[in-house]
Amino acid sequence: MRKPEFINYNGKTFFYMNFSDLIEVEAVKDMVQESANYIRSQPEKSVLTLSNITGMHFNSEIKNVFSDFLKGNKPYIKASAVVGLGGLQRIVYNGIMKLTGRDIRSFENIMVAQDWLSAN
Repeated sequence: MRKPEFINYNGKTFFYMNFSDLIEVEAVKDMVQESANYIRSQPEKSVLTLSNITGMHFNSEIKNVFSDFLKGNKPYIKASAVVGLGGLQRIVYNGIMKLTGRDIRSFENIMVAQDWLSAN
């Protein structure tokens, strides 16, 4: 099972969630649950997150899992970035942003996302 990890970059630590190429709903749910357990145990407005969703499978169940995950994390997040949004994923992403009230910045690659996050 893939697990979230920490990335150190420019003196900052990011909580990195690699959902890339996950196609099994249970694998996505496992990553979300483990991530939520960590994020929600941290002080408010303290966590910098970076998510990679390149090639990740999306369906209505995963959309709902992500909506609940992002809503519940909101108080603990200082800044969030995502990479790997494709055409359909971008449509789902925009809907989830409106639904959850989150501002998760989308970037073309991990290096640009890390640069932005390290400035926060």
